[in-house]
Amino acid sequence: MKGPARAPAHRVQPRDWRSAVTEAPEEDRFIGRPCYAFNKSLRPNLDDTRCGHCAHYLTARCPHIDEFLDDVEDLAPD
Repeated sequence: MKGPARAPAHRVQPRDWRSAVTEAPEEDRFIGRPCYAFNKSLRPNLDDTRCGHCAHYLTARCPHIDEFLDDVEDLAPD
């Protein structure tokens, strides 16, 4: 004998895969650059070659600092 059918108590919102596909190439430009040097003050499991975990990220030693600052300026309200 089967029991009553159970329904989830919460609704799961479907993920919009179109936005993930369009954002991926833009995000890839901050991964795996040849200048990457892991920030040793972080946990070793964070060593994923992302610029945000680089020892030079947002410092004067970063050769791409202008690119990061331009990216932040694009987010500033007008």
